[in-house]
Amino acid sequence: METSFLSATVLLILITDPLGNIPLFIAALKQVKPERRRRVVYRECLIAFLVLLFFMFFGHTFLELMHLSDQSIGIAGGVILFLIALKMIFPGEGSVFGGDKMHGEPFIVPIAIPLIAGPSAMATVLLLATREPARILEWVGALTLCMLVSTAVFLFSGRLQKLLGDQAITALERLMGLVLTAVSIDMLLSGFASYIRQLH
Repeated sequence: METSFLSATVLLILITDPLGNIPLFIAALKQVKPERRRRVVYRECLIAFLVLLFFMFFGHTFLELMHLSDQSIGIAGGVILFLIALKMIFPGEGSVFGGDKMHGEPFIVPIAIPLIAGPSAMATVLLLATREPARILEWVGALTLCMLVSTAVFLFSGRLQKLLGDQAITALERLMGLVLTAVSIDMLLSGFASYIRQLH
């Protein structure tokens, strides 16, 4: 799968799904004082960015340590993306927070991890960096742009929810889910094709 800077950026935005996460984000910040919310947004997005950056730069070392191949990461990433896409298209009643209520100010969990830097985002940045390590600066740029979009969406989450409405946000999330389904299938096919070529 040939990945450009633009497609990598769009893919990361689709995976982190800032628009679809607006209701969950607002729920997580209900107990936070309004004057502190902006600071919490910056802090959590920065933590998520650093976590994903760590996976991007040290992903190859992690693969070698665990004796995992690029093909296995590609196939696993495709499976995870497919499951995330299905959840986006057919949302269930379960909460990403593991409960119905949040108490106090969130720190790292659940906003930074797993809301922004979830398993699928970690697998994707790891895959980008290990497939084409020579283009690492492009992938850092794509991740930076993705995180700027997420930060902006979360900063204006209340206004966006009122402006678009829950139905429009749900429709956008399902549209993103459809696109992500196609991306995940392409990743799976590429991973299997690469594995089969390796056998011959």
